[in-house]
Amino acid sequence: MNTQELWERYQDWLYFNEDLGLYLDVSRMRFDEQLVAELKPKFIRAFKDMAALEQGAIANPDENRMVGHYWLRNPELAPPDLKNEIVGNLDQIEAFVQKVHNGTIHPPLAPKFTDVLAIGIGGSALGPQFVDGALAADSPPLAIHFIDNTDPDGIDHILNRLKDQLCSTLVIVTSKSGGTPETRNGRLEVKHAYEQQGLNFPDHAVAVTMLGSKMDELERIEGWLAEFPMFDWVGGRTSEMSSVGLLSASLLGIDVRAMLEGAKKMDVATRVPEVRRNPAALLALSWYYAGNGKGEKDMVVVPYKDSLLLFSRYLQQLVMESLGKEKDLDGKTVHQGLAVYGNKGSTDQHAFVQQLREGVANFFATFIEVLEDRNGASIEVEPDVTSGDFLFGFLQGTRQALYENHRDSITVTISQVNPGTVGALIALFERAVGLYASLVNINAYNQPGVEAGKKAAQTLLELQRKILDVLKGTDQPLDLAALAEKTESTNQVEHVYKIVRHLAANHRGIVLHGNQAKPGELTVGYIPS
Repeated sequence: MNTQELWERYQDWLYFNEDLGLYLDVSRMRFDEQLVAELKPKFIRAFKDMAALEQGAIANPDENRMVGHYWLRNPELAPPDLKNEIVGNLDQIEAFVQKVHNGTIHPPLAPKFTDVLAIGIGGSALGPQFVDGALAADSPPLAIHFIDNTDPDGIDHILNRLKDQLCSTLVIVTSKSGGTPETRNGRLEVKHAYEQQGLNFPDHAVAVTMLGSKMDELERIEGWLAEFPMFDWVGGRTSEMSSVGLLSASLLGIDVRAMLEGAKKMDVATRVPEVRRNPAALLALSWYYAGNGKGEKDMVVVPYKDSLLLFSRYLQQLVMESLGKEKDLDGKTVHQGLAVYGNKGSTDQHAFVQQLREGVANFFATFIEVLEDRNGASIEVEPDVTSGDFLFGFLQGTRQALYENHRDSITVTISQVNPGTVGALIALFERAVGLYASLVNINAYNQPGVEAGKKAAQTLLELQRKILDVLKGTDQPLDLAALAEKTESTNQVEHVYKIVRHLAANHRGIVLHGNQAKPGELTVGYIPS
């Protein structure tokens, strides 16, 4: 297209939401009217599917659950028995946070809590981390830290930073079941750190979990400071507007009601059953076109704002866990998905933009533009040019350079980064995921692959216990084949080797004898500590 045709296409396909100050530009995606017409029946079904979801249909049949994260920002839509729970939970969060901020609730050895340590993984960490990075003030009421993995080094890094402030740190432990291994491990490590300083962990601990879970029972037995509910109809990757995200954001002084209102406004906009007037449908259309309805191209998310750095990580789980499915709703093997990666602009222009423009054309870009450069005036770094002007120029230049080389892109533009626009961005992509899933006939709300990985890990840990039992009861070193035979794992010799290598490296009494370059010739012994 020539420049005039591109300008006309831009105006034709531009979406603008005045209430939110949000623009969506899909004009640089090369779909045509024929594809839009072909997808019309699929979109009609997708809009009906989303309406049924909000009306309480069982959208996660694997767990026989409704999917109701939309109700969190508009309780009036929820079934009557859930409305009061949603409203009451937000009131309880705000009342608790106010008491923490004014010192009514405080640790035994300090007048106020100074820090928050959030322990969780996946959706229980990514949403709070993104919102913290996007919205927390430079000097928030409390400083926040995250343990989002079961890496001992990473845990030590956070605890060593907090060492002197542990006595004034509030710990939020988030786990729906209460049995998620990574979160349980983090809780036990942190509890041990408290005990090492002579501190009583329950005096600092808050649970975010489901009623009746293992952690709910533990919290009641130990007498933690407080507990806030997780609802079975809210999945981890859509839980930022629940206790999972609202508690930590409120503690940081973020206006969570404004975030909920922004999401609510976007929900209204994305219910419109017309593709051109629905921003989530425009995203779903673009994703379908880019990957031929099969996820054949990756999505590179590039926010041109430092505060939105973690948005691509947040979207990785939301999009990839929702859309990465082996089977469709009819049981047919389809291997669907949409890979997401990214960093930020203009940093990326010194990293992977070179490949984006001239390398393998296996992607499309999603730029996030923020109109307001900063709160206040900017100096000129060149005549009539500010630092923000350069950032704007780099975005527009990169978009143009990609298009000229037949690389497509989407641009989402917001007026500024604030609670309302962040809530709107979250809601926009949540709905786009749901609509796209319907277009390609998959379930966006289950995650069987995640459970398969957890089961495989548990099997490996059971094998480790057997190996230790055998070695502790043997005076002589064993070769790997003999050790595998004694642990009934002759078809898992490689796993046996990697387990004993890991144990030996961590001084667990395991000693490896022989040439490390030839694992099959090693013998394994045990020396009690």
